[in-house]
Amino acid sequence: MFDRTRGGWLAGLSVGLVSLVASASTAMAGMGQPSEKQMGMQTAVTEVAESIHAFHDLVNIIIFAITLFVLALLLWVIVRYNERANPTPSRFTHNTLVEVAWTVIPVLILVVIAVPSFKLLYLQYEFPKPDLTIKATGYQWYWNHEYPDQGGFNFDTIMLQDDERQALIAKGIPAPRLLAVDNEVVVPVNKVVHMLVTANDVIHNWTIPSFGSKVDAVPGRITATWFRVNQEGVFYGQCSELCGKDHAFMPIAVRVVKDDVFNAWTEAMKARDRNKAREIIQKAALEHARATKLAGGATGAPGPRELAQTAVK
Repeated sequence: MFDRTRGGWLAGLSVGLVSLVASASTAMAGMGQPSEKQMGMQTAVTEVAESIHAFHDLVNIIIFAITLFVLALLLWVIVRYNERANPTPSRFTHNTLVEVAWTVIPVLILVVIAVPSFKLLYLQYEFPKPDLTIKATGYQWYWNHEYPDQGGFNFDTIMLQDDERQALIAKGIPAPRLLAVDNEVVVPVNKVVHMLVTANDVIHNWTIPSFGSKVDAVPGRITATWFRVNQEGVFYGQCSELCGKDHAFMPIAVRVVKDDVFNAWTEAMKARDRNKAREIIQKAALEHARATKLAGGATGAPGPRELAQTAVK
């Protein structure tokens, strides 16, 4: 039979293990892309993603608590009510208090889960006024991104081949394999961006994990999501809908930059000077990579070991 002291010790150990896993998950989560030995989700850089992570943690805490409670009850029953410890079992069949408890407590648990769930749904689908609108169209197998309120210029986003990545890495610009693209989506930091998403052929999916954005691209329909990124950097995603043989090779890269960099880039794009626009973004990428290196990788970009691995086919 378990006494209170042992039960308290078990509860304390469980809380400690949960805290350890949560802290390790936070410490090892990557920013903007998958990371080596990552335990948790990619670092959240939008309000929506932060809310998703908070809801995920809340539900997991409830799951752990219920699992440990049921485990403790099973162990208690095994020890206290086995044939040797309890040779003469009781014969009662009802307990009003227990029956009320096992009805009311699950309802309360569902309410605790429902309230933040509804808040999160409201946050995701109550779109604030946009500072920028971008239209993404999925093709087999690449993306096209259009800026309708910036003159209507557009560009295709295609995954870089290894020789193209090597050229960027030689300049000091991180270019992870299967994620780096020729034309990144560029947005200003701390601005509301509305993404209009559709497809030209089959169903695709526009996904950026660090933004908490994941929406199907359906032919003949416009779906939408929004984000406001709170820090600079490059954030990667991939088509998350099985769309054909090259499904795994149509990544998305969103470059978040300062307002002046974004304005200079849009002016170059409006003037159809793609070379100048590319130079502007590569300069911003190089500055960010250097700042990340000086900060010791605090911004979550790849470190020297990760950069070396990206150079290996």
